[in-house]
Amino acid sequence: MTETETRDMEPNHARTGLPESTEARVQTAAAFYRRPMLAAYDLFVLGLMSRLMWRCPPGRMLAHYDRQVGASHLDIGPGTGWFLDRCRFPVRTPSITLLDLNEVALATAAHRIRRYRPETLVGDAFRPLAAGPARFDSVGLNFLLHCLPGTMAEKSVVFDHVAPFLRPGARVFGSTVLGEGPHHTRRSVKLLAKLNRSGVFNNLGDGTAALDEQLRARFTDVETARVGAVCLFTARSPETR
Repeated sequence: MTETETRDMEPNHARTGLPESTEARVQTAAAFYRRPMLAAYDLFVLGLMSRLMWRCPPGRMLAHYDRQVGASHLDIGPGTGWFLDRCRFPVRTPSITLLDLNEVALATAAHRIRRYRPETLVGDAFRPLAAGPARFDSVGLNFLLHCLPGTMAEKSVVFDHVAPFLRPGARVFGSTVLGEGPHHTRRSVKLLAKLNRSGVFNNLGDGTAALDEQLRARFTDVETARVGAVCLFTARSPETR
């Protein structure tokens, strides 16, 4: 397998029924993560925003990765690869697949963890995955859901798309910034509103209860925990289908 073997996932509105307005919002959120932003991502998003605004330090999310990540892992929206570069895999040579709509971000993350020779998929999480016969022990969705448009029920189609590629008992886990509520500070409320106006975030109505409900409708052993304004979640694929 090459370092960044890439399979393209061609847009197909007729097949997925994805509204054009939703498609535009997905593209807006993805386009934000270009080279200048990626260069500052670790310091700005993980170091400053996560720690000071959302009050969930990256070390807390990294510990979540360490507990959940499996030997064969799919990461959707891997960012710069910061977590994959630092997390403790249960095996020395894990099989890693990265999926992102933004090819620049995808290449950035793949290069960072090139020692693992990851496979990359260019694709939209709102569409069925073109992962072929692959089956995974874990799927990570870190800081992904708050970027996706729609209600939590609409965003959760992502879980339906990964389900066919999960081994029995596989873990689905990640984190997401929650919408408006008492868990936010005055400063984070202002930032949240700004990010939603820009289209980078689409999460004003997102809550822990709604996410928990969607996970329980599909998986077992669901756990959600709020840290500041961030929800950490994990669930398991049923042992039998």
